[in-house]
Amino acid sequence: MSTIDRPVQLSDTPRRPPPRRPWRWWQIALLSALGLGLAGVLAVAGLLWQYSQDLPDLNQLQNYQPSLVTQVYSSDRQLIGQFFIERRILTPLSAIPEHLRRAVIAVEDVRFFEHPGLDYIGILRAAWTNVRRGGKVEGASTITQQLARSLFLSSERTFDRKVRELVVAYKMELVSSKEQILELYLNQIYFGQGAYGVASAAQSYFGKDLSALTVAEAAFLAGLPKSPNHFSPFKNFERAKKRQEHVLFRMEEAGFLTSAERERSAAEQLNFRRPGSEQIAPYFVEYVRQMLIAKYGEAMVYKGGLKVMTTLNLEMQQAAEAAFAAGLREIDKRQGWRGPVRTVDVSSAPPAAAVGALSQPLKAGDYLEAVVVKPGKDFYFVQIGDTQARLAFDDMAWAKRRLTGPDVTKDFVVNPNPKQILKPGDVVEVAVKKIEKDAVLVQLEQTPLVEGALVAMEPGKGAIRAMVGGFDFNRSEYNRAVQAHRQPGSAFKPLIYAAALDQGMSPASVVLDAPVVYEQVEEEKTWKPENYGKRFHGMVSLRDALAQSHNLATVRLLEKVGVKNVIEFSKQVGISSPLAADLSLALGSSSVGLMELTSAYGVFLNQGNRAEPYAIFFVKDNQEKVLELAEPESQEVISKETSYLITNMMEDVVQKGTGQAAKVLGRPVAGKTGTTNDFINAWFIGGTPNLVTGVFVGFDDRRSLGETESGAHAALPIWINFMKTALKQVPVVPFVIPEGITFVKVDPSTGLLNNDPEDQPGNVEIFTKGSEPTQAAQRRLDPTDFYKLDQMAEGSQ
Repeated sequence: MSTIDRPVQLSDTPRRPPPRRPWRWWQIALLSALGLGLAGVLAVAGLLWQYSQDLPDLNQLQNYQPSLVTQVYSSDRQLIGQFFIERRILTPLSAIPEHLRRAVIAVEDVRFFEHPGLDYIGILRAAWTNVRRGGKVEGASTITQQLARSLFLSSERTFDRKVRELVVAYKMELVSSKEQILELYLNQIYFGQGAYGVASAAQSYFGKDLSALTVAEAAFLAGLPKSPNHFSPFKNFERAKKRQEHVLFRMEEAGFLTSAERERSAAEQLNFRRPGSEQIAPYFVEYVRQMLIAKYGEAMVYKGGLKVMTTLNLEMQQAAEAAFAAGLREIDKRQGWRGPVRTVDVSSAPPAAAVGALSQPLKAGDYLEAVVVKPGKDFYFVQIGDTQARLAFDDMAWAKRRLTGPDVTKDFVVNPNPKQILKPGDVVEVAVKKIEKDAVLVQLEQTPLVEGALVAMEPGKGAIRAMVGGFDFNRSEYNRAVQAHRQPGSAFKPLIYAAALDQGMSPASVVLDAPVVYEQVEEEKTWKPENYGKRFHGMVSLRDALAQSHNLATVRLLEKVGVKNVIEFSKQVGISSPLAADLSLALGSSSVGLMELTSAYGVFLNQGNRAEPYAIFFVKDNQEKVLELAEPESQEVISKETSYLITNMMEDVVQKGTGQAAKVLGRPVAGKTGTTNDFINAWFIGGTPNLVTGVFVGFDDRRSLGETESGAHAALPIWINFMKTALKQVPVVPFVIPEGITFVKVDPSTGLLNNDPEDQPGNVEIFTKGSEPTQAAQRRLDPTDFYKLDQMAEGSQ
């Protein structure tokens, strides 16, 4: 059988592949999606790899040291100054109140403890909120992302920066705990007003430590980092308040507050510390800053977070500033009125526009500008912001003496009619005197041109308790308490008299106060010193010569003691300025600093012991390690007896001499006035056994303060007003009488013994044992017998 004739078997049939079914659309879509997804993952992975190549080393987080604030404190631990580039006070998480931590988490990143650095749920929630409200209302950056941006990245809004931020945030979560990240964030983030970190923000906005913050205040601070400038209460309080209420709502939403707690906190009044608040002890703080930089360098001072405890007594400092400012204002008024600050046209604009709106409510004691509106019966109407006030003619009586020329001692015009002193449109400085129900009463003022300084310290330790270096630190940072050198006039005399006592003379020793002329051969001149008032007093005791500040007696005394001896003695008690080696030293012709002369007086008040003035008690670094600790030591530089003798003589300056106004203090006080030629400088230095204070007043250009502006008239009132307040904290103690002091009755005209009290009235005088007179006065001497008395004075030494 042929194969052709064979029946066809099924197994012999050739196999053909079944026809392919066409791809369905969903299969194509799925494969495309998988392909695109894979490509996307690869692209994202590549992108992340690319952006990860030049990221910072996050291991440095463990050793991160931010720029910290150096804080300066008064002796009673009140913050008085800060030095910084970024104002930041590093605070551990455990010291940050829980309600502040919760407030920040609630408003910035409620899922902080749940996400790995990137909050996908938060991103979706923020996107949905923004869509619903038609704009960017809510952000999605986590606390970790914000910290990454602050520490390692710029704030530019670009795609590159955002990707880097996500990568860094994720990596940060791998190398740091949540608590570490939160602590860094709360110390790093910016809160506005120059404040970095929560501790600095609490000080800047509320003047409080973190531990004292209320929930309401914490909620306010937590709302700031999103936009510190936008939510500043000083720019828009209503907007800032709404932001705070939003934070409180988010805290309630997160279960951190109950509804009642939220409502109570929202109703709490916020009392803000105004930006640019008055500086505390600016001259002293700057003095401390300069010493710190000289010792530790700028980097440590501005970034190192030092804690500096100073010797400043804040109450004394405030009393010093008040007394000094008030005293200079009174002196300046006696110079004469210089006229209005400026004059404006009140007919073309409201008077209030001339001085601007008030930043806060008026209170008694405020100094402000006011524009004169119109005169009344016995007062002027003046405008201060939106407030109309009254300036009574009696409260501007001093301005009748109007300065018309550059010389403050003359060129005045006196206008007896107060209505002619001011005119509408004059802008003047006023002080708020009293605020009544229906009126605000003010008095006319003017900013002083006269300057000066005040310094107070403890004689026993040298601790500086108060320092004022000028009228206004913002006007002039020149610290006249430590930088200025001025002629002290008679304020230098105690050093000459003390040197005489140290050589064996006594307060009863007599010296001639009469005209004298010195020929200065080298300069071919004659020098003829004179007494104040050009009167002569004959033979006088050293005690009376110092109490009444007799120049001629002091010149003769210096000649007897020896100029070189006085200069050497002055160095012993702390005078480091160069002193003139001639008899003009008797009149205080050599310029000295207020600090050094006040310190020298402290030697007299401290039984002959000298302590170097110091301002810094201790310095700690940001780890609380003590870098510097003052250990004040005093050493005896003159004998206790000499010290007591000169102090007792200076007590007489107060009791019956040129400083009698100081008797008002009602306690043992010793001091000395000083006035230089032409009334250029006025001084008073003095104190008690536990506080010595020096004051000087004078123009920076060294022109005359005006006739009669002596130390007793210009400087002493400032000293008294300060000491009235400062001494309230200081116990009343007498000056200690050393064992080597004896009391002897002497004839006041000769300084010799008085053995016949019935015929010759005498004075009980003090002497160093062994130096008391042994010769009795034989007769009552004629005080005009200058030659004989002068010879006797030589013998009594």
